[in-house]
Amino acid sequence: MLQKVKKYWFLVGLSLIFGITIFDPTDMIAAAGRGMRSIHGPDMVIFTVFLLSGYLLNPDQIRSGFTDMTATGLALFLIFIVAPLYAAILSFLPIPTAMLIGLFLVAVMPTTMSTGVVMTGASGGNPAHALFVSVLSNSMAVVTIAISLPVLLRFAGETAAVVLDSSAMIIKIAWSVLIPLAIGIAVKTLTRKRGAAFSRRISTLNQWLILSIVWMGVSQAKPVLIGAWISAGQIALLVLFFHLMMLATAFAGVKLLSLGRGRMESVIFMGSQKTLPLSVILQVTLFPEYGQALIVCVLYHLLSLLTDGYLVGRMGRPAGNK
Repeated sequence: MLQKVKKYWFLVGLSLIFGITIFDPTDMIAAAGRGMRSIHGPDMVIFTVFLLSGYLLNPDQIRSGFTDMTATGLALFLIFIVAPLYAAILSFLPIPTAMLIGLFLVAVMPTTMSTGVVMTGASGGNPAHALFVSVLSNSMAVVTIAISLPVLLRFAGETAAVVLDSSAMIIKIAWSVLIPLAIGIAVKTLTRKRGAAFSRRISTLNQWLILSIVWMGVSQAKPVLIGAWISAGQIALLVLFFHLMMLATAFAGVKLLSLGRGRMESVIFMGSQKTLPLSVILQVTLFPEYGQALIVCVLYHLLSLLTDGYLVGRMGRPAGNK
């Protein structure tokens, strides 16, 4: 049991943050989180997260990912076209507004910065290509989110009417993602190479910072979240169905384009996974009154990791042992 907790400590940490913050009878933990948010804590943390993420990237691997443009195009198509399209289709179901906003936030996100790359390598794919897709999609998100999110919000009805300044959103995402990512890559290029142990410590620090963002978001939304757990099962079914739709489309795409083993894995994992930190920061900033949206973002991350972890085990086995 202890070994499993160590292996999945991030998932355990997410669950504990929700539980401790929501059920703390003194409200001191949530009050501290709200205090951090009031002094722009989430903005500072998200900047640091992507700065460290940039530092962890290998520039040589990023360059080597340029070669497979067919797989790259399919992955980006899944991330920026298919995901928002599926979210728009699901909006025609009788889904509460707060859950829809959470789904829309998930749908417009770029892919993950780390887990998808690791899973691609573990399943026998090309991690260099996965890394390239990750950096490219996170860079493109500076513009794509400002375009696609306002369009999707129209499907949520008038009750979700939010005036979004696209220019301000582009600047905010650029400041939160693109600039620190570029700085981190530049620092990694200019400094001497560090060992794997140092990189693991930086990665662990990054995950702790992500947990702190979730804590601040949960603290802000606590009054709404207390009454939202009744619908947690509905949210879980919604995000799991959405992720399975993305995976099914990814598998269909790689088969249609004849992307065999070694090329298909990066498309499947990078095309269906979504980054958590940016979705949380946008929920906290733009939609703090829609607490269920935060649950959608976090549960999607949890369930997609669990689902894809199972896929890694299946795809990483020899054909005769499946």
